[in-house]
Amino acid sequence: MSHDGLVQVDRARVWTRPAEPPPLIGAAVTTETARWCADWADGLITVSAGHDQLRQMIDAYRDAGGRGPLHLQVHLSWAPTRSEAEATAHEQWRSNIFPPPACWDIDRAETFDAICESGKRAIEEGHTRYTPSAGLRELREAIAQRISATKGPCSPHEVVVGPGAKPGILFPILALVNPGDEVLYPDPGFPSYRADIELAGGIPVAAPLLEARNFSFDLDFLADHMGDKTKLLIINSPSNPTGGTIPRQDLETIAQLAIERDVWVMTDEIYADLVYDDQTAPSFYSIEEARHRTILVDGFSKSFAMTGWRLGFAAMPKALAEKVALLTMHAVGCTAGFTQVAGIAALEKCREDVNAQRAIYQARRDRIVAGLNSLPGVSCVRPSGAFYAFPNITGLGIPSAELARRLLSEAGVACLSGTDFGEQGEGYLRFSYAASIETIDQAIARIRDFIARSSGLTGIGGRDG
Repeated sequence: MSHDGLVQVDRARVWTRPAEPPPLIGAAVTTETARWCADWADGLITVSAGHDQLRQMIDAYRDAGGRGPLHLQVHLSWAPTRSEAEATAHEQWRSNIFPPPACWDIDRAETFDAICESGKRAIEEGHTRYTPSAGLRELREAIAQRISATKGPCSPHEVVVGPGAKPGILFPILALVNPGDEVLYPDPGFPSYRADIELAGGIPVAAPLLEARNFSFDLDFLADHMGDKTKLLIINSPSNPTGGTIPRQDLETIAQLAIERDVWVMTDEIYADLVYDDQTAPSFYSIEEARHRTILVDGFSKSFAMTGWRLGFAAMPKALAEKVALLTMHAVGCTAGFTQVAGIAALEKCREDVNAQRAIYQARRDRIVAGLNSLPGVSCVRPSGAFYAFPNITGLGIPSAELARRLLSEAGVACLSGTDFGEQGEGYLRFSYAASIETIDQAIARIRDFIARSSGLTGIGGRDG
Protein backbone atom coordinates (compact mmCIF):
# COMPACT_ATOMS: atom_id res chain seq x y z
CA MET A 1 0.00 0.00 0.00
CA SER A 2 1.30 3.46 -0.92
CA HIS A 3 2.55 5.78 1.81
CA ASP A 4 1.95 8.90 -0.28
CA GLY A 5 -0.86 9.87 2.06
CA LEU A 6 1.50 10.66 4.95
CA VAL A 7 2.80 14.20 5.40
CA GLN A 8 5.63 14.68 7.92
CA VAL A 9 5.80 17.98 9.80
CA ASP A 10 8.72 18.20 12.25
CA ARG A 11 8.01 15.53 14.89
CA ALA A 12 4.29 15.42 14.13
CA ARG A 13 2.58 13.54 11.34
CA VAL A 14 -0.66 14.55 9.68
CA TRP A 15 -2.88 12.06 7.91
CA THR A 16 -3.94 13.01 4.38
CA ARG A 17 -6.35 10.97 2.29
CA PRO A 18 -4.46 8.16 0.47
CA ALA A 19 -5.61 6.75 -2.84
CA GLU A 20 -7.16 3.84 -0.96
CA PRO A 21 -8.05 4.51 2.67
CA PRO A 22 -6.81 1.86 5.09
CA PRO A 23 -9.42 -0.40 6.69
CA LEU A 24 -9.32 1.73 9.86
CA ILE A 25 -12.08 4.33 9.98
CA GLY A 26 -13.13 5.77 13.32
CA ALA A 27 -12.63 3.21 16.07
CA ALA A 28 -12.39 -0.01 14.04
CA VAL A 29 -9.09 -1.79 14.67
CA THR A 30 -7.70 -4.33 12.21
CA THR A 31 -4.44 -6.20 11.89
CA GLU A 32 -4.13 -5.03 8.28
CA THR A 33 -4.06 -1.42 9.40
CA ALA A 34 -1.39 -2.26 11.93
CA ARG A 35 0.70 -3.85 9.18
CA TRP A 36 0.33 -0.68 7.14
CA CYS A 37 1.43 1.39 10.11
CA ALA A 38 4.25 -1.02 10.98
CA ASP A 39 6.14 0.02 7.86
CA TRP A 40 6.90 3.34 9.57
CA ALA A 41 10.03 2.82 11.59
CA ASP A 42 9.06 5.43 14.17
CA GLY A 43 5.77 3.68 14.80
CA LEU A 44 3.26 6.51 15.03
CA ILE A 45 -0.35 5.34 14.92
CA THR A 46 -3.26 7.75 14.94
CA VAL A 47 -6.49 6.07 15.96
CA SER A 48 -9.73 6.85 17.74
CA ALA A 49 -10.20 3.94 20.09
CA GLY A 50 -10.68 2.83 23.66
CA HIS A 51 -8.07 1.22 25.93
CA ASP A 52 -8.66 -2.37 24.75
CA GLN A 53 -8.63 -1.35 21.11
CA LEU A 54 -5.39 0.57 21.56
CA ARG A 55 -3.85 -2.48 23.15
CA GLN A 56 -5.00 -4.60 20.20
CA MET A 57 -3.39 -2.10 17.88
CA ILE A 58 -0.10 -2.19 19.80
CA ASP A 59 -0.04 -6.00 19.72
CA ALA A 60 -0.90 -6.13 16.04
CA TYR A 61 1.75 -3.50 15.27
CA ARG A 62 4.42 -5.53 17.05
CA ASP A 63 3.25 -8.80 15.45
CA ALA A 64 3.52 -7.15 12.05
CA GLY A 65 7.17 -6.30 12.65
CA GLY A 66 6.88 -2.73 13.86
CA ARG A 67 10.08 -1.44 15.45
CA GLY A 68 11.06 1.38 17.73
CA PRO A 69 9.08 3.19 20.44
CA LEU A 70 5.36 3.33 19.78
CA HIS A 71 3.65 6.69 20.15
CA LEU A 72 -0.12 6.89 19.91
CA GLN A 73 -2.44 9.75 19.08
CA VAL A 74 -6.07 9.13 19.81
CA HIS A 75 -8.02 11.04 17.17
CA LEU A 76 -8.15 10.06 13.50
CA SER A 77 -8.00 13.09 11.22
CA TRP A 78 -8.43 12.95 7.43
CA ALA A 79 -7.65 15.95 5.24
CA PRO A 80 -7.14 16.53 1.52
CA THR A 81 -3.58 16.63 0.23
CA ARG A 82 -2.02 19.99 1.07
CA SER A 83 1.25 21.82 1.26
CA GLU A 84 3.52 21.41 4.28
CA ALA A 85 2.55 24.86 5.53
CA GLU A 86 -1.13 24.06 5.21
CA ALA A 87 -0.57 20.71 6.90
CA THR A 88 1.21 22.45 9.78
CA ALA A 89 -1.70 24.85 10.23
CA HIS A 90 -4.16 21.95 10.11
CA GLU A 91 -2.15 20.03 12.72
CA GLN A 92 -2.13 23.06 15.03
CA TRP A 93 -5.90 23.43 14.63
CA ARG A 94 -6.52 19.72 15.17
CA SER A 95 -4.30 19.62 18.26
CA ASN A 96 -6.30 22.44 19.81
CA ILE A 97 -9.55 20.60 19.20
CA PHE A 98 -8.42 17.01 19.72
CA PRO A 99 -5.08 16.94 21.53
CA PRO A 100 -3.05 13.71 21.42
CA PRO A 101 -3.21 11.84 24.71
CA ALA A 102 -0.73 12.38 27.49
CA CYS A 103 0.35 9.43 29.63
CA TRP A 104 -0.07 7.00 26.75
CA ASP A 105 3.43 7.76 25.53
CA ILE A 106 5.13 4.54 26.68
CA ASP A 107 8.41 5.67 28.18
CA ARG A 108 9.42 2.68 30.26
CA ALA A 109 13.09 1.84 30.41
CA GLU A 110 14.58 -0.23 27.64
CA THR A 111 15.99 -3.61 28.66
CA PHE A 112 19.44 -3.06 30.16
CA ASP A 113 22.41 -3.57 27.83
CA ALA A 114 24.01 -6.41 29.78
CA ILE A 115 20.78 -8.40 29.55
CA CYS A 116 20.41 -7.83 25.80
CA GLU A 117 24.01 -8.77 25.11
CA SER A 118 23.69 -11.91 27.20
CA GLY A 119 20.49 -12.91 25.42
CA LYS A 120 21.98 -12.40 21.95
CA ARG A 121 25.09 -14.32 22.90
CA ALA A 122 22.97 -17.16 24.30
CA ILE A 123 21.15 -17.49 20.97
CA GLU A 124 24.44 -17.55 19.11
CA GLU A 125 25.71 -20.24 21.48
CA GLY A 126 22.69 -22.46 20.83
CA HIS A 127 20.48 -21.91 23.89
CA THR A 128 17.42 -22.36 21.69
CA ARG A 129 16.36 -25.89 22.60
CA TYR A 130 14.08 -27.32 25.28
CA THR A 131 15.06 -26.67 28.88
CA PRO A 132 13.96 -28.35 32.12
CA SER A 133 10.35 -27.46 32.92
CA ALA A 134 11.30 -26.01 36.30
CA GLY A 135 13.99 -23.85 34.70
CA LEU A 136 17.72 -23.97 34.12
CA ARG A 137 19.61 -25.09 37.20
CA GLU A 138 21.95 -22.08 36.96
CA LEU A 139 19.06 -19.61 36.96
CA ARG A 140 17.25 -21.35 39.81
CA GLU A 141 20.47 -21.24 41.81
CA ALA A 142 20.88 -17.51 41.11
CA ILE A 143 17.25 -16.85 42.08
CA ALA A 144 17.56 -18.90 45.28
CA GLN A 145 20.73 -17.01 46.22
CA ARG A 146 18.98 -13.68 45.65
CA ILE A 147 15.96 -14.70 47.74
CA SER A 148 18.17 -16.08 50.52
CA ALA A 149 20.16 -12.84 50.66
CA THR A 150 17.13 -10.52 50.75
CA LYS A 151 14.09 -12.38 52.12
CA GLY A 152 14.92 -15.72 53.73
CA PRO A 153 16.45 -19.15 53.10
CA CYS A 154 15.56 -20.68 49.74
CA SER A 155 16.78 -23.76 47.87
CA PRO A 156 16.94 -24.07 44.05
CA HIS A 157 14.63 -27.09 44.43
CA GLU A 158 11.96 -24.71 45.75
CA VAL A 159 12.11 -22.45 42.68
CA VAL A 160 10.06 -22.89 39.50
CA VAL A 161 10.81 -20.64 36.54
CA GLY A 162 8.09 -19.71 34.05
CA PRO A 163 7.43 -17.55 30.99
CA GLY A 164 6.52 -14.50 33.05
CA ALA A 165 5.26 -14.26 36.60
CA LYS A 166 1.67 -15.11 35.67
CA PRO A 167 2.29 -18.90 35.62
CA GLY A 168 3.69 -18.45 39.13
CA ILE A 169 0.27 -17.15 40.14
CA LEU A 170 -1.96 -19.50 38.15
CA PHE A 171 -0.20 -22.84 38.54
CA PRO A 172 0.04 -22.84 42.37
CA ILE A 173 -3.64 -21.85 42.49
CA LEU A 174 -4.48 -24.79 40.19
CA ALA A 175 -2.37 -27.08 42.37
CA LEU A 176 -3.92 -25.99 45.68
CA VAL A 177 -7.49 -24.83 45.12
CA ASN A 178 -10.35 -27.30 44.73
CA PRO A 179 -13.85 -26.39 43.56
CA GLY A 180 -15.65 -24.65 46.42
CA ASP A 181 -12.48 -23.51 48.21
CA GLU A 182 -12.45 -19.83 49.09
CA VAL A 183 -9.53 -17.60 48.16
CA LEU A 184 -9.08 -14.12 49.60
CA TYR A 185 -7.52 -11.57 47.24
CA PRO A 186 -6.88 -7.80 47.37
CA ASP A 187 -9.51 -5.37 46.10
CA PRO A 188 -8.53 -3.18 44.35
CA GLY A 189 -5.99 -5.60 42.91
CA PHE A 190 -4.43 -7.16 39.85
CA PRO A 191 -7.35 -8.54 37.77
CA SER A 192 -5.67 -11.91 37.10
CA TYR A 193 -6.08 -12.94 40.73
CA ARG A 194 -9.85 -13.24 40.54
CA ALA A 195 -9.74 -14.76 37.06
CA ASP A 196 -7.28 -17.46 38.14
CA ILE A 197 -9.30 -18.30 41.24
CA GLU A 198 -12.42 -18.76 39.14
CA LEU A 199 -10.50 -20.81 36.57
CA ALA A 200 -9.53 -23.23 39.35
CA GLY A 201 -13.16 -23.50 40.49
CA GLY A 202 -12.52 -21.55 43.66
CA ILE A 203 -14.72 -18.90 45.23
CA PRO A 204 -13.08 -15.45 45.10
CA VAL A 205 -13.51 -13.33 48.22
CA ALA A 206 -12.51 -9.70 47.72
CA ALA A 207 -10.57 -8.32 50.71
CA PRO A 208 -10.65 -4.50 50.83
CA LEU A 209 -7.52 -2.39 50.77
CA LEU A 210 -8.11 0.83 52.69
CA GLU A 211 -6.82 4.25 51.68
CA ALA A 212 -6.89 5.22 55.36
CA ARG A 213 -4.28 2.48 55.96
CA ASN A 214 -2.14 3.49 52.96
CA PHE A 215 -3.87 0.73 51.01
CA SER A 216 -3.01 -2.11 53.35
CA PHE A 217 -5.66 -4.70 54.18
CA ASP A 218 -8.64 -4.26 56.44
CA LEU A 219 -7.30 -6.71 59.03
CA ASP A 220 -10.68 -7.07 60.74
CA PHE A 221 -12.16 -8.18 57.44
CA LEU A 222 -9.45 -10.81 57.04
CA ALA A 223 -10.02 -12.11 60.56
CA ASP A 224 -13.77 -12.33 59.95
CA HIS A 225 -13.55 -14.00 56.52
CA MET A 226 -10.60 -16.38 56.88
CA GLY A 227 -12.64 -19.46 57.74
CA ASP A 228 -12.79 -23.23 57.36
CA LYS A 229 -13.33 -22.96 53.59
CA THR A 230 -10.41 -20.59 53.02
CA LYS A 231 -7.53 -22.28 51.19
CA LEU A 232 -5.41 -19.31 50.15
CA LEU A 233 -4.83 -15.60 50.71
CA ILE A 234 -3.16 -13.54 47.97
CA ILE A 235 -1.23 -10.40 48.88
CA ASN A 236 0.58 -7.99 46.56
CA SER A 237 3.11 -5.59 48.02
CA PRO A 238 4.00 -3.15 46.51
CA SER A 239 0.60 -3.15 44.91
CA ASN A 240 -0.84 -2.78 41.47
CA PRO A 241 -2.87 -0.53 41.24
CA THR A 242 -2.32 1.44 44.45
CA GLY A 243 1.47 1.48 44.81
CA GLY A 244 0.99 0.80 48.52
CA THR A 245 3.13 -1.55 50.60
CA ILE A 246 1.97 -3.65 53.53
CA PRO A 247 3.84 -2.82 56.75
CA ARG A 248 5.70 -5.51 58.66
CA GLN A 249 3.28 -5.44 61.58
CA ASP A 250 0.35 -6.17 59.26
CA LEU A 251 2.25 -9.02 57.62
CA GLU A 252 2.92 -10.57 61.01
CA THR A 253 -0.77 -10.32 61.93
CA ILE A 254 -1.68 -11.97 58.61
CA ALA A 255 0.90 -14.71 59.20
CA GLN A 256 -0.54 -15.47 62.62
CA LEU A 257 -4.05 -15.72 61.18
CA ALA A 258 -2.85 -17.97 58.35
CA ILE A 259 -0.99 -20.29 60.71
CA GLU A 260 -3.91 -20.55 63.12
CA ARG A 261 -6.40 -21.26 60.34
CA ASP A 262 -4.21 -23.44 58.13
CA VAL A 263 -4.31 -21.07 55.13
CA TRP A 264 -1.70 -20.77 52.40
CA VAL A 265 -0.39 -17.30 51.51
CA MET A 266 0.72 -16.23 48.03
CA THR A 267 2.84 -13.08 48.16
CA ASP A 268 3.21 -11.34 44.79
CA GLU A 269 6.33 -9.19 45.07
CA ILE A 270 6.90 -8.31 41.41
CA TYR A 271 7.48 -4.63 42.32
CA ALA A 272 9.72 -5.28 45.33
CA ASP A 273 12.76 -3.63 43.72
CA LEU A 274 10.76 -0.46 43.00
CA VAL A 275 10.33 1.00 46.49
CA TYR A 276 11.26 4.61 47.12
CA ASP A 277 12.67 7.00 49.71
CA ASP A 278 15.50 4.60 50.60
CA GLN A 279 12.98 2.11 51.99
CA THR A 280 12.32 -1.56 51.28
CA ALA A 281 9.04 -3.43 51.15
CA PRO A 282 8.77 -6.00 53.96
CA SER A 283 8.43 -9.49 52.49
CA PHE A 284 5.93 -12.03 53.79
CA TYR A 285 8.45 -14.70 52.77
CA SER A 286 10.77 -13.39 55.48
CA ILE A 287 8.37 -14.57 58.22
CA GLU A 288 10.00 -17.88 59.06
CA GLU A 289 7.14 -19.53 60.95
CA ALA A 290 4.82 -19.09 57.93
CA ARG A 291 7.26 -20.00 55.16
CA HIS A 292 6.12 -23.65 54.99
CA ARG A 293 2.79 -22.40 53.60
CA THR A 294 4.07 -19.44 51.56
CA ILE A 295 4.37 -18.99 47.79
CA LEU A 296 6.59 -16.11 46.67
CA VAL A 297 5.91 -14.79 43.16
CA ASP A 298 8.36 -12.49 41.38
CA GLY A 299 9.82 -11.85 37.96
CA PHE A 300 12.05 -9.80 35.71
CA SER A 301 9.55 -7.64 33.80
CA LYS A 302 9.39 -4.64 36.13
CA SER A 303 12.78 -4.44 37.86
CA PHE A 304 14.84 -5.29 34.78
CA ALA A 305 12.59 -3.85 32.03
CA MET A 306 12.13 -7.31 30.50
CA THR A 307 8.39 -7.22 29.87
CA GLY A 308 8.54 -8.87 26.45
CA TRP A 309 11.14 -11.45 27.41
CA ARG A 310 8.57 -13.30 29.54
CA LEU A 311 10.57 -14.47 32.54
CA GLY A 312 9.29 -14.98 36.08
CA PHE A 313 9.49 -17.41 38.96
CA ALA A 314 7.84 -18.65 42.10
CA ALA A 315 9.41 -20.05 45.27
CA MET A 316 7.46 -22.47 47.46
CA PRO A 317 7.86 -25.63 49.53
CA LYS A 318 9.58 -28.39 47.54
CA ALA A 319 6.56 -30.73 47.40
CA LEU A 320 4.39 -28.00 45.89
CA ALA A 321 7.20 -26.90 43.56
CA GLU A 322 7.28 -30.41 42.08
CA LYS A 323 3.55 -30.22 41.28
CA VAL A 324 3.88 -26.74 39.81
CA ALA A 325 6.81 -27.89 37.66
CA LEU A 326 4.56 -30.70 36.38
CA LEU A 327 1.84 -28.19 35.50
CA THR A 328 4.47 -26.10 33.74
CA MET A 329 5.57 -29.10 31.71
CA HIS A 330 2.08 -29.88 30.45
CA ALA A 331 0.92 -26.26 30.04
CA VAL A 332 3.86 -24.42 28.45
CA GLY A 333 6.65 -27.02 28.29
CA CYS A 334 9.45 -24.73 29.38
CA THR A 335 10.80 -21.19 29.32
CA ALA A 336 13.10 -20.15 26.46
CA GLY A 337 16.71 -20.99 27.28
CA PHE A 338 18.23 -17.75 25.97
CA THR A 339 15.73 -15.77 28.04
CA GLN A 340 16.82 -17.63 31.15
CA VAL A 341 20.49 -17.01 30.39
CA ALA A 342 19.66 -13.32 30.07
CA GLY A 343 17.91 -13.55 33.44
CA ILE A 344 21.12 -14.75 35.05
CA ALA A 345 22.90 -11.70 33.65
CA ALA A 346 20.14 -9.49 35.07
CA LEU A 347 20.63 -10.85 38.57
CA GLU A 348 24.42 -10.76 38.43
CA LYS A 349 25.18 -7.57 36.48
CA CYS A 350 22.31 -5.09 36.58
CA ARG A 351 21.85 -3.97 40.17
CA GLU A 352 23.22 -0.48 39.43
CA ASP A 353 20.86 -0.18 36.45
CA VAL A 354 17.91 -1.05 38.68
CA ASN A 355 18.99 1.54 41.24
CA ALA A 356 19.30 4.23 38.58
CA GLN A 357 15.89 3.45 37.13
CA ARG A 358 14.36 3.51 40.61
CA ALA A 359 15.65 7.06 41.09
CA ILE A 360 14.01 8.09 37.82
CA TYR A 361 10.69 6.55 38.85
CA GLN A 362 10.86 8.26 42.25
CA ALA A 363 11.24 11.68 40.59
CA ARG A 364 8.28 10.91 38.37
CA ARG A 365 6.24 9.72 41.33
CA ASP A 366 6.90 12.92 43.22
CA ARG A 367 5.92 14.99 40.17
CA ILE A 368 2.63 13.21 39.45
CA VAL A 369 1.55 13.05 43.09
CA ALA A 370 2.21 16.77 43.58
CA GLY A 371 0.34 17.49 40.37
CA LEU A 372 -2.66 15.35 41.26
CA ASN A 373 -2.88 16.86 44.73
CA SER A 374 -2.93 20.33 43.21
CA LEU A 375 -6.15 19.55 41.31
CA PRO A 376 -9.51 20.57 42.77
CA GLY A 377 -11.55 17.58 43.88
CA VAL A 378 -8.57 15.19 43.73
CA SER A 379 -6.34 13.79 46.47
CA CYS A 380 -3.57 11.24 46.14
CA VAL A 381 -1.75 9.25 48.81
CA ARG A 382 1.97 9.10 48.03
CA PRO A 383 2.63 5.55 46.76
CA SER A 384 5.67 3.92 48.31
CA GLY A 385 6.36 1.52 45.45
CA ALA A 386 5.61 0.27 41.92
CA PHE A 387 4.97 2.97 39.27
CA TYR A 388 1.30 3.77 39.76
CA ALA A 389 -0.57 6.66 41.33
CA PHE A 390 -4.09 5.93 42.60
CA PRO A 391 -5.81 9.24 43.28
CA ASN A 392 -9.14 9.60 45.07
CA ILE A 393 -11.51 11.46 42.74
CA THR A 394 -14.71 11.30 44.79
CA GLY A 395 -14.58 15.08 45.19
CA LEU A 396 -15.33 15.46 41.48
CA GLY A 397 -18.73 13.82 41.85
CA ILE A 398 -18.44 11.50 38.84
CA PRO A 399 -18.07 7.68 38.68
CA SER A 400 -14.56 6.41 38.01
CA ALA A 401 -15.32 4.65 34.73
CA GLU A 402 -17.10 7.68 33.30
CA LEU A 403 -14.29 10.01 34.36
CA ALA A 404 -11.62 7.76 32.81
CA ARG A 405 -13.61 7.68 29.57
CA ARG A 406 -14.10 11.44 29.50
CA LEU A 407 -10.46 12.18 30.30
CA LEU A 408 -9.45 10.11 27.29
CA SER A 409 -12.08 11.43 24.87
CA GLU A 410 -12.23 15.06 26.01
CA ALA A 411 -8.76 15.77 27.42
CA GLY A 412 -6.57 13.20 25.72
CA VAL A 413 -5.31 11.73 29.00
CA ALA A 414 -5.19 7.94 29.31
CA CYS A 415 -5.75 6.28 32.69
CA LEU A 416 -7.73 3.36 34.07
CA SER A 417 -10.83 3.39 36.21
CA GLY A 418 -10.27 2.06 39.70
CA THR A 419 -13.18 -0.29 39.08
CA ASP A 420 -11.04 -2.14 36.52
CA PHE A 421 -9.31 -3.54 39.62
CA GLY A 422 -12.42 -4.40 41.65
CA GLU A 423 -15.48 -2.86 43.25
CA GLN A 424 -13.38 -1.19 45.94
CA GLY A 425 -11.73 0.83 43.17
CA GLU A 426 -14.80 3.03 42.73
CA GLY A 427 -13.83 6.61 43.46
CA TYR A 428 -10.26 6.17 42.18
CA LEU A 429 -8.25 6.28 38.96
CA ARG A 430 -4.96 4.56 38.20
CA PHE A 431 -2.23 6.49 36.44
CA SER A 432 1.08 4.96 35.37
CA TYR A 433 4.04 7.26 35.84
CA ALA A 434 6.23 5.15 33.55
CA ALA A 435 6.27 8.30 31.41
CA SER A 436 8.49 11.32 31.06
CA ILE A 437 8.25 14.31 33.39
CA GLU A 438 7.12 16.38 30.40
CA THR A 439 4.29 13.97 29.66
CA ILE A 440 3.23 13.95 33.31
CA ASP A 441 3.17 17.76 33.41
CA GLN A 442 1.14 17.85 30.22
CA ALA A 443 -1.34 15.34 31.60
CA ILE A 444 -1.85 17.33 34.81
CA ALA A 445 -2.37 20.52 32.81
CA ARG A 446 -4.99 18.82 30.65
CA ILE A 447 -6.83 17.37 33.61
CA ARG A 448 -6.85 20.80 35.28
CA ASP A 449 -8.30 22.35 32.14
CA PHE A 450 -10.86 19.54 31.84
CA ILE A 451 -12.05 20.09 35.41
CA ALA A 452 -12.27 23.85 34.87
CA ARG A 453 -14.44 23.60 31.77
CA SER A 454 -16.59 20.57 32.68
CA SER A 455 -20.05 20.88 34.14
CA GLY A 456 -21.22 18.49 36.83
CA LEU A 457 -17.86 18.32 38.59
CA THR A 458 -17.70 19.46 42.22
CA GLY A 459 -14.13 20.32 43.17
CA ILE A 460 -13.23 20.33 46.85
CA GLY A 461 -9.63 21.41 46.69
CA GLY A 462 -6.40 19.45 46.67
CA ARG A 463 -3.89 18.37 49.30
CA ASP A 464 -0.18 18.73 49.67
CA GLY A 465 2.04 16.30 47.75
